[in-house]
Amino acid sequence: MTEVTALTENTSAGEYAEITSAEELRDLLGEPMPRALAKERVRLHARDREWLAASPFCLIATADATGACDVSPKGDPPGFTHVIDDVTIAIPDRPGNRRVDGFHNILANPHVGLVYVVPGRTETLRINGRARIVREAPFFDAMVVKNHRPRLAIVVEIEQIFFHCAKAFLRSELWKPETWNPDALPPHARIVKDVQYTEETFEELDRYYSPEHYTKRLYG
Repeated sequence: MTEVTALTENTSAGEYAEITSAEELRDLLGEPMPRALAKERVRLHARDREWLAASPFCLIATADATGACDVSPKGDPPGFTHVIDDVTIAIPDRPGNRRVDGFHNILANPHVGLVYVVPGRTETLRINGRARIVREAPFFDAMVVKNHRPRLAIVVEIEQIFFHCAKAFLRSELWKPETWNPDALPPHARIVKDVQYTEETFEELDRYYSPEHYTKRLYG
């Protein structure tokens, strides 16, 4: 009986077999493949630029000074991320709910992680680096969409970049429409009404969150 098997069998319901060291983690999962270690880069390759030009969506992970984390989605037409040079990119800010959790985090802790998605592709592009918030720069004119010029942008100095494998998307079958079941969940207005206090009625919220209403407010 292996140590891992014994640990599993001796763990009763309600207890956790917690990993507490890097050595324990490596003993369980093994060493990474040489190709996985060699794929890290610190500058944009021409293929990275092609990916950024094709991507309409990314996730930005940030953390505050205490380590409390946040992940925020960003979306725009493909190529919305502006490449400043081989080690610097910029992401425009668009109108939202004005919580700006990620911005507050960046002011306290500049480290960010980005995941860029291209619809239909199962790989992703990961970029880690240091971010700052700018309110004006020469490249803002290149970020105009539907006559909307961003008021802010996140400038990221790249420290690490690599392509991530396809397994997560293949396991989830994310891009297969036959697996989609959006009606398994109630409308967003109903979720909002159920999980938080609002003065609006369900009908008012339903109109507010409708695609027609949101589409009019995407850039202003």
